[in-house]
Amino acid sequence: MFNDTVPSWLNSFPNLTILRMNNNRLKGPLPDLSSLKNLKLLDISFNMLTGKLPAGFFSLPNISHLNLASNALSGSISDNLNCGRNLEFVDISNNRLRGSLPSCLNSETRVIKFSGNCLSIAGHHQHPGSYCRDFEVHVYKRNGGGKGVGITVSLIVGIAFGFGLLAVGFLVVCRRYCPRAISEQHLLQKSGPDNSTAGFSSEIPTNARYVSESAKSGAQILPTCRSFTLEELKEATNNFDNSAFLGEGTYGKFFKGRLENGTEVAIRCLPTSKKYSIRNLKLRLEMLAKIRHPHLVCILGYCIEVKQDDHCNVNRVFLVFEYVPNGSFQSHLSDNFPGEVLDWPERLAVLIGVCKAVHFLHTGVIPGFFHNRLKANNILINEHRLAKLSDYGLSIILEETGNYATKAEEPKSWQTTRLEDDVYSFGLILLETMLGRSVAAKKEATLRAELASLSKQEGRARVMNPVVLATSSEESISVVVCLTSKCICPELWSRPSFEDILWNLQHAAQLQASIPHA
Repeated sequence: MFNDTVPSWLNSFPNLTILRMNNNRLKGPLPDLSSLKNLKLLDISFNMLTGKLPAGFFSLPNISHLNLASNALSGSISDNLNCGRNLEFVDISNNRLRGSLPSCLNSETRVIKFSGNCLSIAGHHQHPGSYCRDFEVHVYKRNGGGKGVGITVSLIVGIAFGFGLLAVGFLVVCRRYCPRAISEQHLLQKSGPDNSTAGFSSEIPTNARYVSESAKSGAQILPTCRSFTLEELKEATNNFDNSAFLGEGTYGKFFKGRLENGTEVAIRCLPTSKKYSIRNLKLRLEMLAKIRHPHLVCILGYCIEVKQDDHCNVNRVFLVFEYVPNGSFQSHLSDNFPGEVLDWPERLAVLIGVCKAVHFLHTGVIPGFFHNRLKANNILINEHRLAKLSDYGLSIILEETGNYATKAEEPKSWQTTRLEDDVYSFGLILLETMLGRSVAAKKEATLRAELASLSKQEGRARVMNPVVLATSSEESISVVVCLTSKCICPELWSRPSFEDILWNLQHAAQLQASIPHA
């Protein structure tokens, strides 16, 4: 893990095409990287970077993917910001940016993520202006009081950091010349007949980009995503009859249906609230639909319903998923729920599967899918007790439709921004797994008190789910308790990556398996 500033001598590698320095502890302002004319992907997300948003990054001639999310970049974005013609994805979410978005970041041909700032854009999860202004004052005072500190860097640390970056460069070269991705041209081919409704263009955007590792992860063979007509979905659900209604959540109503070929499906309806480009929406849907992983509920298709009097105004969006029959993970956590209660080894297997899925969403696709609103109720269990994560990546659709959770479903104020972080949300799932009950409505102080109780043997007997208590080893539980504490740490940069989470969960499973008769 790097714990320094981003070195300016990266400009010495003009042929660099991919640079990933995400999930480190890089700090300070970003240097000028204008010499990296061939750079296509830059990911410096989840660090501690400060200073102004570097305008030059956006206009690099070959840049297509730019991820600066979850840092502490501040100030206003220049109205004269220029974007390169190849730029397709930008994530500047969860910084301290103020003002408005410039025109080049309002283009319908680009996917832009900007929640968690102080931008003057209503309805997009923005903080009040004081949140960012107070931070800028704090940084100014801190920098003024510490002038000259940190200028002298030890030779040993510098050499170690240099060798580390050379290793990163070597990996970048390997990624560049040993491609692991399915070709863009192959993925953009249409795989089935177009069954669009009247007025719905069948064009697949030619600038959509996708990189997948699902083949390496052993994903099952599933039907290729296709577009459905509204008539097909009505027939599958008996015109969305109450008998087909499964429930309603943050992302709208969902129904159980049966397609003409007998396939059981789950259909989610996303109501829209504003006008936008069908082409842009379809680009997002195509990106989301191409994802395949054994622990993700597969998207089989979608339907875009346009208004009869205005084919540019979308009325509803339907997503068609594979149907997972055995209920949610939450329903298997205690006797208070209808499902068969899982023991501790089975719960660990579910957590490991979901962790693999989220790690894939973060690192296995370009652009990565973050802010997946993870919760136990969105983890489904199939007939083989395999965990499958649902409702992943829908933020990329809801950013376009402008449809967010209702006020009744909004988390408490202390959770509002933290629940957007997948690591924090997964930490709540870990806690719920041990307690056997939902923690969504708990106050932060209560959660930390229960976590403290789990750290002690006598406290576990009082708060832990009886099935977990009876089927777990002390060593295995201790690993997960410690991991949970790190995941819900208030400081974003102190939380582990999903790679670290996966390692710890697998270690906990190994400890559990080593106990006789466990």
